[in-house]
Amino acid sequence: MKSAKPGSRRNFLVAASLGTAGAVAAVATATRTAPGDKPAPAVGGKKGYHVSEHVLKYYKTTQV
Repeated sequence: MKSAKPGSRRNFLVAASLGTAGAVAAVATATRTAPGDKPAPAVGGKKGYHVSEHVLKYYKTTQV
């Protein structure tokens, strides 16, 4: 049976803990919108994206 290097398990555990810490940091710093926030309507007429009644209804269905 082939023996592993003495530090290989230690290196794996260090790498796993750093990966976990990075994932936790990414989740903690992610930006979220407040439940009552609504997207800003487009300025200057009907061109492009604008908030309408059916869009607001959709946003209400996606709230957790």
